[in-house]
Amino acid sequence: MVKLAGPCMSLEASGKLGGALVFTRWKGRPCARTLVTPANPKSNGQVSVRSMMKWLSQQWKTIGAPAQGTWDDRAKITNISPFNAYCSYNLFRWRNFLAPTDSFPEAVTDVAPVEGVLAAVASERTITVTQPITTANDGWGILFFRSPTGTFASGYDNLKHVGLIAATADVVLIDTPLAAGTYYYEIRSVTKDGQLGGASAEVDATVT
Repeated sequence: MVKLAGPCMSLEASGKLGGALVFTRWKGRPCARTLVTPANPKSNGQVSVRSMMKWLSQQWKTIGAPAQGTWDDRAKITNISPFNAYCSYNLFRWRNFLAPTDSFPEAVTDVAPVEGVLAAVASERTITVTQPITTANDGWGILFFRSPTGTFASGYDNLKHVGLIAATADVVLIDTPLAAGTYYYEIRSVTKDGQLGGASAEVDATVT
């Protein structure tokens, strides 16, 4: 990546150039980088990162000012916004199969939620996976993992969706569109302070 004083005769240049360069801003500074196209934008790793990033972006608005304020000092170290500090730190944690946290540093004192029995029901090209919540406690989210084979280990590379725990409402994944076949699911809970729960019993459903 190259920092620029005035790219393309403009301090605010953005976008692609000749299918080779991208002009953008990084940490508030104009810069240019090589245009990179993922070889497989729907790889397991790509899906996992996008699912977690979507979750983080959605929850930033809801965690409240006190939790948001804990990211200020970390943001100042690298001259980025508190939101970017929260996202980058939590994505780093996720790549190491650690749960996200709403505050920095993570306190690791929260009480995990109590979950009911996981269920999966198939319909046309769709499987609905439902996780009942018996007691929310300090639960923040439910991580849904999927595998094409049974007896699998939930991990960074098979996350499909993150759902919000809202009191005792069911947390649901609607997995679609799916090709014909049998799919296997597990869940893990996460607390607001970055604790990752154990894997649930595995369930499966078959799309015909």
